[in-house]
Amino acid sequence: MKLTILGCHSATPRFNAAPTAQVLEVRGHLFLIDCGEGTQMRLRACKVKFSRIKHIFISHLHGDHFFGLVGLIATFHLLGREAALNIYGPKGIKDAITLQLKLGKSWTNYPLQFHELESNQSVTLFEDEKLSVRTIPLKHRIYTNGFLFAEKVGLRKLDLEAVKKYRIDTSYFNKIKQGADLLLEDGSIIGNEELSLDPDPPKRYAYCSDTGYHPDMLPLIAGVDVLYHESTFLEQHLDLAENTGHSTAAQAAQIAAAAKADRLILGHYSGRYAELEDFRAEAAVYFPNTELATDGAIFEL
Repeated sequence: MKLTILGCHSATPRFNAAPTAQVLEVRGHLFLIDCGEGTQMRLRACKVKFSRIKHIFISHLHGDHFFGLVGLIATFHLLGREAALNIYGPKGIKDAITLQLKLGKSWTNYPLQFHELESNQSVTLFEDEKLSVRTIPLKHRIYTNGFLFAEKVGLRKLDLEAVKKYRIDTSYFNKIKQGADLLLEDGSIIGNEELSLDPDPPKRYAYCSDTGYHPDMLPLIAGVDVLYHESTFLEQHLDLAENTGHSTAAQAAQIAAAAKADRLILGHYSGRYAELEDFRAEAAVYFPNTELATDGAIFEL
């Protein structure tokens, strides 16, 4: 998994502080998660290929999380896109986007497939043989979901020493990766455990967009490898966090600790703070393995 932070700031965009958007590359997929204003410019700056984006996940319908979407859709059209684009987001997102396209006479020449959400329970949005994506219901001022990206157990890995020892032809590699034994010419059988190694452990990434302190999410994110959790405020503004449906850095760290996550990435910072390191310092009291999202940062998960 590779996570690219396109923007990680709250409210209004600024020249040095882009609103929320990120790209997750996992098992051959390139998922766009949220799409604040200016996202397509950040995609270009980070050299992300537009054509690889086939699934976009929108957490909620506040502008700093989806105002860049209609512009990106229009640019895809101008670039001659033909592949379908799947958009997952709260009920109403289809009306919000298609009305703008209609009034601007900007209908796309490629299929737009909306998957509108309204369940307060976790639901599966996407699944193939390599991974699944589920919603994480959150606690905000309006209907909001986070997203859990979970790899499935992959194929076994070839033991190269065994390949040399038994002079295994390349045509048999895939069968071994799938767990097959090897039948030798003399009729003896070499068990798969001698021919292959265990696959890499599957990874899980939890993206928790705008939310107040919400322990109800813990069963869904328990044991995740990486948790991205909003931290709009510091503890000195706990009252603002509670009134606006946001979290402090300390609360995000408490969630990470309770979930027994391996790593925590903070983001969605309020512009009222001059020093981002204050967020890390506050969170580290409860969860030492805390990192800070910054625009353009890349995390290998």
